Amino acid sequence: MDLTELEQATGLTFRNKKLFQQAFTHTSFAHERKNHGAHPDNERLEFLGDAVLELAVSEYLFSRFPGMSEGELTRTRARVVCEPSLASFAKELEFGRFVRLGKGEEMTGGRTRPSLLADLFEAFIGALYLDQGLDGVKNFLYTVVFPKINDEWLSRMTDAKSQLQEMVQQERLGPLEYRIVDIKGPAHDRHFVAEVYLDNKRLGQGSGRSKKEAEQRAAMEALKHWTIK
Repeated sequence: MDLTELEQATGLTFRNKKLFQQAFTHTSFAHERKNHGAHPDNERLEFLGDAVLELAVSEYLFSRFPGMSEGELTRTRARVVCEPSLASFAKELEFGRFVRLGKGEEMTGGRTRPSLLADLFEAFIGALYLDQGLDGVKNFLYTVVFPKINDEWLSRMTDAKSQLQEMVQQERLGPLEYRIVDIKGPAHDRHFVAEVYLDNKRLGQGSGRSKKEAEQRAAMEALKHWTIK
């Protein structure tokens, strides 16, 4: 695997190229090879990269926004490291061009799949951490990620349902489910009560004059009491 183009795309010079070869080796590629051990996949690096990203982004937000509360910091971090954001960073760097995929994954569009790209970005960060330490990771993030976290980016309105979805995706906790549990009042003056669930555990309840409003308020309550680990 020639990593020259990847170095050019990231503006980095890799010391241990095997780490980055592993970071860009999907499980599907490794499993299709007879000598599986000769082609380690990127899942362990993804695990490491996830933790390193959490730390680096947390440190940046803590320093950059001294007026933010713990809850605001947590929600902002979730927006930065959620699957859609990480996939967009990977897409900008054209990481999909470099990943080694199995035939089946290739045929089903793996190179552009958001979940695969997000995992790829985390694996890359894990490799970079082992190759150049936390300072190397932070230097890279200051170039690629942190410039996007400005006042304009933060001021964009993100509704409560989207924020809750981002946090759930970050923790890989599974799909959310919204249920309308009660409808009151005559047809011209309906009043809806909604609840939001994760794995059949109720996270919040809200009410409003429309289903959408009730669901938003249920998500807001869930965000206020976010305690899931």
